[in-house]
Amino acid sequence: MEKTTQQYTKVMNVCREIFTKKTFDYGTSWRILRQSSLTDQIFIKANRIRTIQDTGENKVGESIEDAFSAMVNYCVMAIIQGRYKFNLHDDDLTAELATEWYDLVRKEAFNLMESKNHDYGEAWRDMRVSSLTDLILAKILRIKNIEDNKGVTVASEGAEGNYFDMLNYSVFALIHLSEEG
Repeated sequence: MEKTTQQYTKVMNVCREIFTKKTFDYGTSWRILRQSSLTDQIFIKANRIRTIQDTGENKVGESIEDAFSAMVNYCVMAIIQGRYKFNLHDDDLTAELATEWYDLVRKEAFNLMESKNHDYGEAWRDMRVSSLTDLILAKILRIKNIEDNKGVTVASEGAEGNYFDMLNYSVFALIHLSEEG
């Protein structure tokens, strides 16, 4: 588990660095996006990864690693959007507060990963990156259904739990890809 902790932390530090650099460049313009728009952004990235995995061809040039990193950050943004409602006329989210919220979500994701790794015995290590991609796509479809039902669920964990799972699957994929390189 110590190896996983080190690898997970390294991946999340890279994703956080991307988030803070883009926040410097763009501010917190992502706050205008509805949670459903962020779900669709995650779908676009995951679908692109699957297409590249299936065809072996990458015409855009963005690496699969870059796409998984983007999904980590979109998941964090979606969780933030779900927790802290945006008001077009009042929103003055600073880069510092956005990064503070990012770190809170990152810590929760890490704690969830530790708990699940304990119970599942790090089963993700024996999974293929393509399976992690498929699980992310399945979670996206679940979230879209929850969104279509106005957030009402009967027996599931809701959208936020699915975002956390997709975030962690993306981190696991990035760890696998770093080990392959």
